[in-house]
Amino acid sequence: MHTLLEDKYINFFTDYGFKRLFGEERNKDLLIDFLNNLLDKKETIVTLNFKNTEKTTSTKLDRKAIFDLYCENDKGEKFIIELQKAKQNYFKDRSLFYSTFPIQEQAKRGDWNFELKAVYTIGILDFCFDDSDKNKTVVSEVKLFDSHTKKVFYDKLTFIYLQMPNFTKKENELETYLDKWLFAIKNLHTLNDKPRVLNGIFEKFFEEAKISNYSQKEIHNYENSLKYYRDLKNSFDTVLHEGLMAGRIEGRIEGRIEAEEKLKPIIEEQNQAIIESAKLMKKAGISTENIQKATNLLKEDIEKL
Repeated sequence: MHTLLEDKYINFFTDYGFKRLFGEERNKDLLIDFLNNLLDKKETIVTLNFKNTEKTTSTKLDRKAIFDLYCENDKGEKFIIELQKAKQNYFKDRSLFYSTFPIQEQAKRGDWNFELKAVYTIGILDFCFDDSDKNKTVVSEVKLFDSHTKKVFYDKLTFIYLQMPNFTKKENELETYLDKWLFAIKNLHTLNDKPRVLNGIFEKFFEEAKISNYSQKEIHNYENSLKYYRDLKNSFDTVLHEGLMAGRIEGRIEGRIEAEEKLKPIIEEQNQAIIESAKLMKKAGISTENIQKATNLLKEDIEKL
């Protein structure tokens, strides 16, 4: 594992790295460029305003949602950007719950026709969903759709998940601008220099990520964030390893039980054949001792035949 002094650039997946590169006013152009390419220019963002990341419901339950980043573009469309470092139970449920806040806050008093601005929930994940491992999906875009017509039913609510471990392209394999962003995000802290193929906006991205440009206080804050990230990853990896080991043991036990179940009728048939043979030998006047040697049956069991 790298130590901080060995790294030239910060780790994007730390809270500090994510907020530094995408969550600061001076680096807003980085986030805008990333989002425009993630959305494939479908909804070009010209300006972006950071909003309060803490939201509270208006119910007695007083449920809170604290977003990593919450933004609004020049069209009034809302963007929730979440960095998720490890698997979490009900993560998809949480994404859906979070999306309700920017929907509810659009409600207007008095007469209102219920027209809503689009809401995008974007998750940059340092893990993969269990049901996507086989397909190695990197970008998942989820919308409400009609299960019969297979067409989008409502296009103003979009969930985009980036399963970063599934992105395995090398520098010479980058085809699209989004590929470049995903490569930069995933590999930032492992690089010794900015790759030549990453130019334009990436010049600023790498300059902002360079640890040598930071003050002692900034380095201290990053160190704490990096320690938390590594502790979290180590804990998760330990649980995963223990789970795999338990799964292997369980699999062996289940396999043995299954094999025994399949062998049961064969074993019973063989035992019955041995008993029938012992009966025939007993009728023929063969001694109990010799029958016992030939069949391995107990003396008392032979005497009961």
